[in-house]
Order: sequence, then structure tokens, then C-alpha cells
Amino acid sequence: MKKLYSSTIFKLIIAVIIGILLGFIANEGFMNIVVTVKYILGQLIFFMVPLIILGFVSYSIAKMKDNASKMLSLALVIAYLSSIGAAFFAMVSGYTLIPHLSIEPVKETLRQLPELIFRLDIPPVVSVMTALVLAIMIGLATVWTKSEVFENLLDNFQKMVLLLINRILIPILPFFIAANFCALSYEGAITKQLPVFLGVMVIVIISQFVWLSFLYVLAGAVSKKNPWQVLKYYGPAYLTAVGTMSSAATLAVALKCAKKSPVLKDDVIDFAIPLFSNIHLCGSILTEVFFVMTVSLMLYGSLPSLTVMILFIILLGIFAIGAPGVPGGTVIASLGIVISILGFDEAGTALLLTIFALQDSFGTACNITGDGALTLIMTKASGHRSTKHPLQDKIHKDTPDFHNKGYY
Repeated sequence: MKKLYSSTIFKLIIAVIIGILLGFIANEGFMNIVVTVKYILGQLIFFMVPLIILGFVSYSIAKMKDNASKMLSLALVIAYLSSIGAAFFAMVSGYTLIPHLSIEPVKETLRQLPELIFRLDIPPVVSVMTALVLAIMIGLATVWTKSEVFENLLDNFQKMVLLLINRILIPILPFFIAANFCALSYEGAITKQLPVFLGVMVIVIISQFVWLSFLYVLAGAVSKKNPWQVLKYYGPAYLTAVGTMSSAATLAVALKCAKKSPVLKDDVIDFAIPLFSNIHLCGSILTEVFFVMTVSLMLYGSLPSLTVMILFIILLGIFAIGAPGVPGGTVIASLGIVISILGFDEAGTALLLTIFALQDSFGTACNITGDGALTLIMTKASGHRSTKHPLQDKIHKDTPDFHNKGYY
């Protein structure tokens, strides 16, 4: 029983429940505090994300030696194929199901959140994409120069980041998630807007699970390993993504979950999970494709043509690779092609952003969980043995939260 209470997934569930209940009964004064806490914790989490990417991706590439370029190319290809595959699946589902749905626009407005008590900005040292590109460049340069000194430096930096994750980021995540759900509950998104699009959202979420099943079956066939030995550890990461609505904010938990799998290699995990959290957005793309078709029928009276949707999907997969791993990042990054290719006006983009935000958490959870399947494929392709850091073993022993074969 003590093990259950100390587990991350239990803490996250409790955080969600407490957040929703508090949102129903909170007054404006209390919400002033909640939105301020939510903002500050979010600032701290997103400050650490570039450090995590730098610490894990650069050293992981350096450890791959001559295999690094091949692994990076493979990661980009399979992430893109997974994303546009999910998009085409959503397109087919949309043409099949959307015309038979009774969809009406949302007429109720959300309750306004109060202002922050005070604003504490903690901007990251670099942006997420800058950190990702810098980590790749440093890792490749270390491989090409065969610099043992710099490889040791990256090794030590990764150990420092591991401690920051374990002692700062993981403990504050439940509070950040509770504040998020408290805000959603107070606004009325849970009780007002969600039922309006419940039918559409149910279809999208089921489609996400179908795509995840396909990815894991495919990964198992390619790797000749049991994909359940990866998927069964992803519960905390899925729930964290639902709470944070951000791949970036879920990165630390995703790393920890992947490290528990006995069929994934540690050095491949350190490289693939941070990389895929930024470039593999299959769940978000699947959702956006289904929703743009829904909004098109709702506001403009017809579904987009097949040729328009194919062009949109091909470009959307490219834009998603550069999308920020933050709430709504996929839609924000692709607004240009939503307007130019699909012909959405201000009303269309506003409605798309609204309904996307209502289920963004599930799309993010699909992204994160799908990363495990792609990492299993990467493990097969790596063709080399994994090693663990002594520090990881120490964290693993000292942290009661995750004491099964794992990251901490």
C-alpha cells in the first residue's frame, strides 16, 4: 500500500481529482493564487526542458560513435512517416464519419480566469528547437573529432541534469497538473464545451488508440521483441501528458518510463526519447486533421477536397517536426497552411484552436506513448549493446517512486 501511495501515477491521479474539485468551488481570490502558481511552475518546467535535451541528446549521439548519422536520419524518417500515416488515417476516418455527425458550433463562452497576482518570468536559456539542433551539432562534432575530453564533459553534464530532474522537476509536476485542471474546471471547459464536442472527441481518442496499437504491433514485428514490454510502463507518462498538455513538460517522466523497459537500450532511449518528443507528433496531427475537416463542414458547409487534404497533410508533417512541444504547438505552427491551403478565416482558426485545446492533452499523450514504439524500432536498428550510468543505478535505488528496473 505504501508503494501505491508513493507511485507517480497515484500522485498524478490525485492531482487531477483535487484540481477539478477545487475548480468547481474556487472563488476569484483563490484562483488568483492558482493561476500564479501554475504560471511559475510552468516557467520552471519549461526552463529545464532545453537542459534535458542538451544533456541527453548530445551525449547519446556522442556515445553512438560512427552510428550517429544513420540513427539521426532514421529517427527523422520514421517520425515523419508515423505522423503523416496517422494524418491519412484521420482523413479516411473523417470522410467516412464526419458527414454522419450532428455537429453544432459552441455558443457558450468560458469563464474568464483572473489575472496573475504577480508575474515571474523564467525564460529558457535557449528555445527548445535551438537546444535540439545544438545538441545534435555538439554530439556529431564530438563523434567526428573523437574527443574523449568532450565526451566525458557531456557525460558529467548528463549526470547533473539527471539530478535536476529527480530532485526538482518530478516533485513539482503533480502541483502543476493540479493547477492546470483547477483552471479548466473553473473556466467551465470540463462542464460546458466538452459535452458539445464529446462525440467528435470520442472518435478522435479511439482513433489515437488504434494508431498506437498499429505502431506497437509494427515495432514488435520489426524488432522481434514483445511491444508490451514497452507499452506497459507508459502509464505515468500518458497521464502526465494528459495533465500538462505538453510533450516538453512530460519529457522527464517519459524518459523514466522508457528506462523501465527491459527491451529498450539505455543509450538509444537517451537519444530517441528527447528527440521524438519534439519531432514525433502523431496524436496531435491525427487530431488536427480530423478537426479541420469538422470545422470546415461546420462553418463552410463542406469537407475539403481530397487533393487539398493530401497537400495539407504532406506539409503538416513537415511543419510538425518544427512545432514546439507546448500546449497547442502543432496547430500554432501550422496556422499558415490552415489559412493558405484550407482557406480558413478568423472564425475558422479560432474554432479550430478552441476544440483542439479541449482534447490537446490526449493528443499529447498519444505523441508521448507513440515515442516508445519508435524507440523500440531504433533499438533494433542500433545494433549495439547498452550501458547504464552508475548514477542512474544510485537514483534508481534511492528513489522509492521508481524502483523497478528503471531510470530512477
